[in-house]
Amino acid sequence: MTLGITSHIEKREGRIMKEFVAYIVKNLVDHPDKVKINEIGGTHTLIIELSVEKSDIGKIIGKKGKTINAIRTLLMSVASRNGIRVTLEILEENGRYAPQETAPVAPAPAPQE
Repeated sequence: MTLGITSHIEKREGRIMKEFVAYIVKNLVDHPDKVKINEIGGTHTLIIELSVEKSDIGKIIGKKGKTINAIRTLLMSVASRNGIRVTLEILEENGRYAPQETAPVAPAPAPQE
């Protein structure tokens, strides 16, 4: 019986996470009607796949990935309060995953003497 309750709670929390991401993303993009969000649930991990209009991808990622990282931070904070882990992935047009992390920043040049 516990398994059924846990599964029900995880589904509910997955739906809450999906709605949370939808609210944020739809308020950032020019084409909110094109936002698609799919949730893939596991035992204690939830993967949220996000797909937006090609012209809106830059708005979601932001400069140097700051916007997407902020969304992920908020999402992870909410998820941890509910005892689950969550991953947000952006799907590209061809269905492949966009990188989760921003490219590493090149080290600053050494000071010239």
